[in-house]
Amino acid sequence: MGKANSLKYSKNKSESKWIGFLFILPWLIGLICFKAGPLLMSFILSFMNYNIVSNPRFIGFQNYANMLGDADFINALGISFEYVLLTAPTRLLFSLFIAYLLAQKVAGIGLFRAVYYIPSLMGGNVAIAILWRYMFSENGLINNLLALIGIQGKAWLAGDFSALCVVSLLHVWQFGATMVIFLAAFKGVPSSIIEAATIDGASRWRIFISVQLPYITPVIFFNTMTNLVNAFQEFNSPFVITNGGPSGATTLLSLLIYNNAFSYLKMGYSSGLSVVLFVIIVAVTMILFSSSKYWVNYQD
Repeated sequence: MGKANSLKYSKNKSESKWIGFLFILPWLIGLICFKAGPLLMSFILSFMNYNIVSNPRFIGFQNYANMLGDADFINALGISFEYVLLTAPTRLLFSLFIAYLLAQKVAGIGLFRAVYYIPSLMGGNVAIAILWRYMFSENGLINNLLALIGIQGKAWLAGDFSALCVVSLLHVWQFGATMVIFLAAFKGVPSSIIEAATIDGASRWRIFISVQLPYITPVIFFNTMTNLVNAFQEFNSPFVITNGGPSGATTLLSLLIYNNAFSYLKMGYSSGLSVVLFVIIVAVTMILFSSSKYWVNYQD
């Protein structure tokens, strides 16, 4: 009888493993078809001279060597890092500040939370990017509002740095998802710790710096990593708002990859650029993970 029960248990356990595999099968198919497969193909094509219409021809590391003398690549690389430094810290600090305010217990706070999250629901689509472009055009809404208070507007999308700031501002405006994660982290700080600090005479600023921030450092680390990766991969905003202009001032690596692949039909070279972008993201992620042991406090 005991042997029969053991066999039945083993059979049920084996069946449960297959059921679990079936549940994750759609995700595995998506990973292989849309992530791992294209990544492997890009790596292979980066060693090829391939223009889509003809058969690929192996050229070794020539595509990577060409990047060293490509002024467009050097420019896009610098612009990408500048864009990341403009957007990622600003978005993190702004979402952290708003999340701290929305964590307070005041009347109608639920409405404010919903309002601040709305930009993330529609900020990434093409229609909003087009609207953003017209808002910051020379005769757009922003300059008209400035004219009402006697300030002379400027051609925001015509200047190199101002155009990059306009594109960056749209990315920062989509801070809702980061804010919600910070908000959940603030709500997860034990009230007993805050009450003890208050009894000891700590001010709100001291409680925020010495109690709440150290407690939510794992969430800060997660949001920092995801924001950095998303910023390096940004495409919609520079493509729709400025199309990389003026004079390449907003041509990020992602946009340069697109242009080489579909405008110039340099699929091999574009694949090489994709590999470089992948390596940069991996390197930044590894540096961030390495530094986390010095400032991230995990609760036992």
